[in-house]
Amino acid sequence: MPTKATTSVKLEPDMKERLQRLAEARQRKPHWLMREAIGQYLEREEKRQAVYDDARKAWEEYQATGLHVTGEEVSAWLETWGTDDEKAAPECHK
Repeated sequence: MPTKATTSVKLEPDMKERLQRLAEARQRKPHWLMREAIGQYLEREEKRQAVYDDARKAWEEYQATGLHVTGEEVSAWLETWGTDDEKAAPECHK
């Protein structure tokens, strides 16, 4: 089992009170709520960063190659989803 490091967090008095009230209502310790909140924040922000990194990589690839698909082409393709005439994804072009 990995060891855990202690980190202190300074909270405004009203936030500390809110945390305590919620912990009591949930029958949990404030520490548990803080760990849960931090874990959820990190997961969300890591996903957000991955989307940003993918977008930046796609932009750099577009700048290098000029290959793209227009919004109209994508919309036309998406409109066929779930129909008997479903089309393949549009090809990238210059």
